[in-house]
Amino acid sequence: SIMVKGGRGGSKKKAQSKSAKAGLTFPVARIGRALRTMRLAKRYGAGGPVYLTAVIEYMAAEVLELAGNAARDNKKSRIIPRHITLAVRNDEELNKFLGGVTIASGGVLPNIHSVLLPKKSKVAGKGASQEF
Repeated sequence: SIMVKGGRGGSKKKAQSKSAKAGLTFPVARIGRALRTMRLAKRYGAGGPVYLTAVIEYMAAEVLELAGNAARDNKKSRIIPRHITLAVRNDEELNKFLGGVTIASGGVLPNIHSVLLPKKSKVAGKGASQEF
């Protein structure tokens, strides 16, 4: 690349994606395009898709982090829907955020109400449940 005098057409910069400019992994351009095709507004600023992408990426990272921990607790190397459910329902804020969400093949949190548990007998033998 020979530097030419004058400002036009001197050094060709390598094309850089919007995601790379923003320091994100998720695709900024694709989310921007999806925003435009949804027709939520007539026009979009340049920063809108970047912000939205950053938020979505953060949420995904948060869920994956907790789901990965749940998988490790169950001695598994792969995340399955069950691990995602355990991660989301055990986290107070994520549980509130995904309150009305059902995760397919996720199951429920292991929980038995205290009323349903067998009663503790104070003295063994005395006061048996079936004595008439």
